[in-house]
Amino acid sequence: MADLLNERAVVGAVALLLVLAAFLFLVRNRKSDGSVADAVLDAVQRLSKAAPELRNGLTEQAADQATKHLVEMLKCVAIGITDSSGRLLSWDGGANEHYEDLTGAIDVALSKGHREHINHTDLPCDHRGRCPMRTAVIVPLIIDGEVEGTLIVVGGVNSKRLIRAADEVAQFICIQLELAKLDESKQQLARAELRMLRAQISPHFLYNALNAISSLIRTDPEQARDLLQEFADFTRYSFRSSGLFTTLAEELRNIDRYLTIQSQRYQERLNVRIKIAPEVLNVVVPFLVLQPLVENAVQHGIQPKPGGGTVTVIAQDNGNEALISVEDDGVGMDADRLFADLRDAHKTGAHVGLGNINQRMRSVFGDEYALMVETAPGAGMKVILRVPKFFPGVRPDLPEYSPSADDAEEPGALATRADT
Repeated sequence: MADLLNERAVVGAVALLLVLAAFLFLVRNRKSDGSVADAVLDAVQRLSKAAPELRNGLTEQAADQATKHLVEMLKCVAIGITDSSGRLLSWDGGANEHYEDLTGAIDVALSKGHREHINHTDLPCDHRGRCPMRTAVIVPLIIDGEVEGTLIVVGGVNSKRLIRAADEVAQFICIQLELAKLDESKQQLARAELRMLRAQISPHFLYNALNAISSLIRTDPEQARDLLQEFADFTRYSFRSSGLFTTLAEELRNIDRYLTIQSQRYQERLNVRIKIAPEVLNVVVPFLVLQPLVENAVQHGIQPKPGGGTVTVIAQDNGNEALISVEDDGVGMDADRLFADLRDAHKTGAHVGLGNINQRMRSVFGDEYALMVETAPGAGMKVILRVPKFFPGVRPDLPEYSPSADDAEEPGALATRADT
């Protein structure tokens, strides 16, 4: 994931250079009494409007959005974009009757992967004296070595600057399409990491949960029914098929289900403390970012400890961030060994859930949002997450959550649960 982000940063820098090149082209083509500042501003606006849809891939909608802004930016007769088969996705401007005359050159650009330059004089035209077209430049759109389509720039003058402009704009489109592919790769990797986390939900927990419920069917059927509902809600949430993000409120609800089930199994050996500031309930977090931490605290912290212990989950308001901690007073471990295990988790499988969450936090929010872990033998373990309240591109995949009266007795208070 880090490699993908680094590559994305490099590609973004290249895109910026290409945009600047486009600025220079526009400035040079302004009349002497024109404003350089106006030229730059116009280019910024046009490119910023052309880019967003292209970040979703080369579709008809993306092509329509791009062509209408690029034709204005280049002040040319027309802009066209085709897909890899030569099918026209969008055409904006005039001289569209000449598109059929350009299909041969489009096929050559697609098959050979190099630019084609067509003069109007070489084409049949019934309006030769009145036709706005003088030349057409067809540039293949090449992403990762594959030709994904073509850019067609139709000009009213035959000049080298038009060819250069076509090349620069084609590169700009390629950069956006490459970023779209990187975004898709990032999404695929995130989904793979999520599937890994789901697979790590302990089969022993599932078995023991059902065993604990079955033991209550005769002695306390009402409690058995309640626990079965908690178990059903827990599995439904944990194994939902879509969504990479959720609200902290939804994540905490699932933590509460998990701990309710585990409390039935461990009885007095497991104590639970949950303190949540209502103002952070709407904070968006990666899906299943807390449950593996709580499961780790129960299984590896409390379970091996004679007499059991306490798991504490706290979420506090911290200015522009939510500060979330999962702590246990269990057996703990040597910190150096933990960090070594995390470093080699992809080889050994040790603490892979903790390492997975750490990587997801860093990839979504940046390296400064890596997990903070405090542990020592016999001193338990505390894992701290910092989550920004607002982050570009990060949106919940659930309806917006509004704290209810059940969450706290008064605004600003901590919603608290304590099981003993």
